[in-house]
Amino acid sequence: MKLILSCEHGGNQIPLAYDKLFQKHETVLKTHKGYDPGALDLFKFLRPLAVYYKSNEISRLLIELNRSLHHPALFSEYTKSLSKKEKQVLIKQYYLIYRSKITQQIENILDCNKPVFHLSIHTFTPVFRGVSRKCDIGILYDPAKELEKTIAKQLKAELKKRAPELNVRFNYPYKGVSDGFTKTLRKQFPEKYAGIELEINHKFAIQNQMGDDLKQVMYDSVQEVLKQNISKR
Repeated sequence: MKLILSCEHGGNQIPLAYDKLFQKHETVLKTHKGYDPGALDLFKFLRPLAVYYKSNEISRLLIELNRSLHHPALFSEYTKSLSKKEKQVLIKQYYLIYRSKITQQIENILDCNKPVFHLSIHTFTPVFRGVSRKCDIGILYDPAKELEKTIAKQLKAELKKRAPELNVRFNYPYKGVSDGFTKTLRKQFPEKYAGIELEINHKFAIQNQMGDDLKQVMYDSVQEVLKQNISKR
């Protein structure tokens, strides 16, 4: 089994050409609406485990790389007023390039008859609409996919073994089958592809850096899951 890492919401950068869209809205870019705090740091820490990795540091408020092209949230309130032509430029320049490179790598691995474990790194805000989310780590997967179910259970078991105090939940705070990059990839690669979205409570992130202990727990857990699946397949 080969690991591919991705991080769709790693940064809050806005290219100069679109800077005017966010004038007087700079503050929102620094919030979870603009990016996933700590996600890029964890992604970088896990890179040695992967055969391929790719991250995005353009703000999700410019274009949302983790939504389908038909999704109403593809463009935010700051970009939805752009013309159709301007939106197509964003799709071509950022969305399609990012997704196509990861998709191609998955296809290359599957062509060699090897299974793919795709881990997409995200963080979530601990309080949403006034409600506290009772979770430290969410493992999002499709319960109908046997390989994903197996890997999700293995990952949770390894995390709890190393850090039993962590509240690890399946398909929380979002459902693993909701619209997203992994869902698209499952349809494209119905066999030997396992797409897991990892959601970390960003209470663990300070100044966009994830806690060292948590990063090591995650590294060791993912590494063990890979070992288990190498020995089986």
